[in-house]
Amino acid sequence: MRILTCSAVAACIALTAPQFAQAQDLGSNFSRDRNVSVRDRPRPDYEATGQKAGGFTVYPRVTVDLEHNDNIYAVATGKIDDNIWRVKPELAVRSDWSRNAIGFFAGGNIIRYADHDTENTEEYTVSANGRLDIARGSNISGTAQFQRLTEPRTAITAGTPAGATPKPVQYNLVTTSLVGVKEFNRLRLTGRLDDKDFNYKDQGVASFNQNSRDRNEFYYGGKAEYAVSPDTAIYATVTGNKKDYDLKTPATNRTSDGYVVGLGANFDLSQVMRGDIQAGYMKQSYDLATFKDVSGFSAAGNIEWFPSQLTTVGVNGSRTIEESVAPGAGGFISNTIGASIDHELLRNVLLSAAYNHSNDDYRGIDRTDKRDNFSATATYLLNRRVGLFLTYNYLKQDSTGAAKASSFKDNKLTASVALQF
Repeated sequence: MRILTCSAVAACIALTAPQFAQAQDLGSNFSRDRNVSVRDRPRPDYEATGQKAGGFTVYPRVTVDLEHNDNIYAVATGKIDDNIWRVKPELAVRSDWSRNAIGFFAGGNIIRYADHDTENTEEYTVSANGRLDIARGSNISGTAQFQRLTEPRTAITAGTPAGATPKPVQYNLVTTSLVGVKEFNRLRLTGRLDDKDFNYKDQGVASFNQNSRDRNEFYYGGKAEYAVSPDTAIYATVTGNKKDYDLKTPATNRTSDGYVVGLGANFDLSQVMRGDIQAGYMKQSYDLATFKDVSGFSAAGNIEWFPSQLTTVGVNGSRTIEESVAPGAGGFISNTIGASIDHELLRNVLLSAAYNHSNDDYRGIDRTDKRDNFSATATYLLNRRVGLFLTYNYLKQDSTGAAKASSFKDNKLTASVALQF
């Protein structure tokens, strides 16, 4: 399924690149497709047909955004507003084979400010993924992706204690992954390897040097699921990691080892609810005594409730360890909880809203950040080639403590048009 979307809007129905994480699992004890959310529901009259090319289908698309941002530097006082144009061309290629799969994706994001051209940036993504079907319920899949990204001014890691960086922080991110799945009737085993390489671009000013953030993150783990019934499974999971920083200076070398272990369950109950919840323990240990180890209770969960076929209500939450750029802190525990609602007003008119609250507790320094994020989106699909979107986003950050960051409020209003073929 491929529906007209606005990739800049999180609440929109999104499918920007072909993904082949798993083979079709029809008749599997682990299939969780009994209920279909508003976002995932097929809309044949509004889905791109693509262009056939042998055993592949090509999906070209371009999205144009016009955003008004009332606080482009994410500051507490002296707010500056601007209008921002974004042009996002994309090209996705997906195989049409009955077994195995290959996909490719290339996309760009040209960002232009009306009055503050020092904020202008370009982003792009190139990726390839594939899946090898070994037997029913058994497959191996892999992904390789290169991205040039820009860190938003509102990001929790943006800027330094000395203030905002002179220009937006850009970085390259190379991601590779390998996943293997084997299903034995009621038992399913999954093994996964992920590698992420971060390379930040120098700001050209010593006090804003970003090279200390360059690092490699390697994750390895497995998951064992047991189907209690065709609609419910319990599982155990363990993931280890190694984060290796390029610069080994005492002030910035956050090289560490960590792990997360958890027990959980996933389910799809009648026509009412589906979800996945997990709880466990996490720990990150740093090579240098400069940075305090981070550990504690871990959690992740996502539940969808279907009061009707036209409405989907979701709640989600997580408790994770994240990397820090604050001096003296190797990492922080991020506690997040949120809710969302999607409603199909008409077959081609969708309304969505979402709210998230996060509380970030830094270890080794006196700092706590609270963030509230609300968004609302109206989607109007004219036909299978044209879609219109209007999105409002509000973000509030309150940072407290002796080592606090900036506190700010940010309002964005974005109008978008998407064209696909």
